[in-house]
This record gives sequence, structure tokens and C-alpha cells, in this order.
Amino acid sequence: MGALLLFKFPADRPPYLYGDATRLQQALLNYATNAIKFTEHGSVVLRVRVLETTDATQLVRFEVEDTGIGIDAEVLPRLFDAFEQADNSTTRKYGGTGLGLAITRRLAELMCGGAGAQSTPGVGSTFWFTARLAVKEGDGWDSVTTGRESPEELIRQRHAGRSILIVDDDPMNLEVARYLLEDVGLTVKTAEDGIRAIIRVQDKDCAAVLMDMQMPNMDGLEATRRIRRIAACHRIPILAMTANAFAEDKANCLAAGMNDFVVKPFDPDVLFAILLYWLDLGRAEDQENCTRRAMEASPGTIDRRQEQKCS
Repeated sequence: MGALLLFKFPADRPPYLYGDATRLQQALLNYATNAIKFTEHGSVVLRVRVLETTDATQLVRFEVEDTGIGIDAEVLPRLFDAFEQADNSTTRKYGGTGLGLAITRRLAELMCGGAGAQSTPGVGSTFWFTARLAVKEGDGWDSVTTGRESPEELIRQRHAGRSILIVDDDPMNLEVARYLLEDVGLTVKTAEDGIRAIIRVQDKDCAAVLMDMQMPNMDGLEATRRIRRIAACHRIPILAMTANAFAEDKANCLAAGMNDFVVKPFDPDVLFAILLYWLDLGRAEDQENCTRRAMEASPGTIDRRQEQKCS
């Protein structure tokens, strides 16, 4: 019998809180995945607490509590360092690279928060992170978007039938991306690594590329560099697919010749907004002359949305 998954939310929470949904989802998934993996019996509880309230924001604490194997006290201080796990036997039995917690801490810091954990061996653990979210009263998101066509619908109207190349070595990622894009009327082609991508991208009807960063044989950055050397491919938008949405990753993407990037796991609304932007731009302007300006306006640009003072 597996662990029971429970959700607990405060009764006095405001009706609407606004933040970076993609980062919140990624951080919670990192914690929840670990909790379920290390909890063979008992429960995993996802809990939300409000720590601080101002006129415009709330500091919210997200917790994932489990009744799993627990972690020794001397290990906890370094657990959020990259490539750290409790011990080597953990890697052998459960797998993993030890990057998930480090990524979660970085995501929390970008949302003006922090991350940490408490644990007792043989009893269980509680992993937490905080994020400062904007408070909005009234009718919420629906009142903002009423009367506006979504990026999903605009792709159907403007770009139905256009061909998108998805490059990823993970069959599940390929199928998820294929499903989302075909559902809005796009035609999808796939490649499993950078070498195959270089061949497939030269099809005359390729309108954009979704490129994974880490693949066997040839990674996404090297594939992009080689694609940009092909005269016919200078103007094709190449959007990186990455789980690490940090400034250094963005810089590497741009230096290799990519135009933008999408954070995995996909938020469909974000994916459609970014893709619509570049498909529209590809028909209207020469991207070689406007990429820098376009990156400032693209909905996928992390720094533009997040380089704000945490106050």
C-alpha cells in the first residue's frame, strides 16, 4: 500500500494571489516527487500557510510533509547544495542527481523567498519554500481576460497547419509537447537529438523549433550553433526547453543563437504565448535585426518579469 496524498489550505486565504505559476509548480513538483519517492507508507501532505500580509502582497509558505525515511541532522545544512543527497545509498536505491533541491531554493529566491527543511530519521521530513505573491481582490483573472482571445485561440486562427520541430530525447516530453501543439492546429515533427534536428530543421516548412538542452550525441546548444551556420535557417525561431530558468542559462541560450526559452514542465498558457509571439514575429520582421528588442517583450523572458525588488 502506498502513501496517502493530502492537501491543506488556510481558510482565510484571499480569493486571488498572483505570482509565477511555472516556478511555483516546478518547486512543488520537486518536493512532492521526492516525498512520494521516499515514503513507502503513511502520508504526504501539501500544506500552504500565510506568514505575512501587506496591502499588496502576502508571503506564503508552501510545505510538503512526509512520513518517509527521514534525514540525519548533520546532512540538512548542505542538502540544498547542488548534487548533494543524504548518502550514496540513497542514489543507488532511489536514483536522482541531487539537483532538485538546489533548483527549488533558486526558484524560491527568485520569488523573493527562501527554502529549507526539518527532518527526523525514521519519522519523516518537512520541506518548505516561501514566495511573495501579489494580492488581488475582485473578480480575479476572468475579469481581466474577458473579451480577449487567448494565445491558444490566436495560434489556431493565424498559424494552423504550420510545422513545429520538437527536439527531445525523452519520449514522454515529446508526446506531451506533440499533444499540446497538435491540439491548437499545428503540425509536429520530432527529432531525438541534435544531429537529427540539424537534418529535420532544413525542411522548407519548418516554422519554429522547440529544442531540449541536454540530449545524447549532440546537445541543444551545439545543435543550435550548427543550425545557425545554415543560411536557410538563420531566421527560424529556436526556443530552448529547460528546467533551469536562470540568468546564466538564458545567456548560454542567446549566445548559441536561440531566441527564447520555455521552462519544463510546460505551462500550456506560457508555451502558447511564447510560441505565438515568435510565429507572429517570424512573419512580420527580420528576426536577426530584432531579437534583442523582442526578448525584452517576450512573455518567456525571466529577467524582465523577475528582476524586481523583493519588497
